[in-house]
Amino acid sequence: MSVFRWPARVYWEDTDGGGIVYYANYLRFLERARSEWLRARGHSQLQLARDRGVVFTVVSLAVDYRAPARLDDELEITCEPRADGAASLRFAQRIYRAPAAGCAAELLLLEASVRVACVDVRTMRPQRLPEFLASALAAEAPGSG
Repeated sequence: MSVFRWPARVYWEDTDGGGIVYYANYLRFLERARSEWLRARGHSQLQLARDRGVVFTVVSLAVDYRAPARLDDELEITCEPRADGAASLRFAQRIYRAPAAGCAAELLLLEASVRVACVDVRTMRPQRLPEFLASALAAEAPGSG
């Protein structure tokens, strides 16, 4: 699938005492971007849980921190999903600081690989990806064009 970009800003609640984003709070930005990616495709996590009985849960995560984000920074969080079996997705995600005044390029702050499993909301057992999602991923997979 194409790269999805979601803007965010760093607030006090995201930072430590020095005004730097606390390392675990980057995961919140990643999670929100994945939720907004799904919403941009016409589905909310609440709707999927209620109507289809499925939720997504993180099963693995690898993060490389490159540079710190600071209070009031404007960020861009990206998602690049691909199917990873019948019941999971793998997201390549990045967080960038938007270009500052006098700086033309955004700065890469973080790179992550996040694997999420689709599970039945009642049993928490793996469940096939919803058809709309599997079809969209297949249609945009490399070599499918």
